[in-house]
Amino acid sequence: MTFRSWVVDKASWFAIPGFVTPEFSWKAIAVILPAGIVVLAEHVGDLSVTEKIVGHPLIRKENGLSRSYMGNGVGTIISSFFGGMPVTTYGENVGVMALTKVYSVWVIGGAAVFSICLAFIGKVSAIISAMPAPVMGGVSILLFGMISASGLRMLVESQVNYGNNRNLITSAVILILAVGKAKISIGPLEFEGMALGAVVAIILSLFFLVVDKLGIGDKEEAAN
Repeated sequence: MTFRSWVVDKASWFAIPGFVTPEFSWKAIAVILPAGIVVLAEHVGDLSVTEKIVGHPLIRKENGLSRSYMGNGVGTIISSFFGGMPVTTYGENVGVMALTKVYSVWVIGGAAVFSICLAFIGKVSAIISAMPAPVMGGVSILLFGMISASGLRMLVESQVNYGNNRNLITSAVILILAVGKAKISIGPLEFEGMALGAVVAIILSLFFLVVDKLGIGDKEEAAN
């Protein structure tokens, strides 16, 4: 486990993204589309967990989710003009808030501006990329572990009924597909991991909704 100092030595002090002439490509759209679906699902998940962590209504307040989605959509449009991917809520920041107990909008906004400024300093980016993998892995385990634990806490506090086979099946399928990095390809479209889990979750929810409407299955279970 060594720090790769030569990466820092070769990096320039000032760095900007490499720009190219944009080209319209249906194939590129098909590749990025699954990421857009993940953004929608991840947005609701991160917002729900954040709501539980900070103890302040974010989704439940009037137009809370719609306004948050609108901000995300505007950010994605702006990102696309610079060749970026669909922007999303950052799950790692949710973990940082849970660890530090700092929920101030001004602090987080200031950190965002500071991060943007640091992105133009090539040496800083090089230092981060030169970090030994075990070090970054240890930080990732803690952050993603906090996010997962916060999600489990949300399920417990919401009193999700896992005696209901439908809830059990939906959760089991999503976990295996998303965490297990399953992949399905349909022509140019490729769904993997979180994207596949999000799509399957939507399909399963619609399927069980249709089953309820048709009155198929155990009525007592449907009521739960």
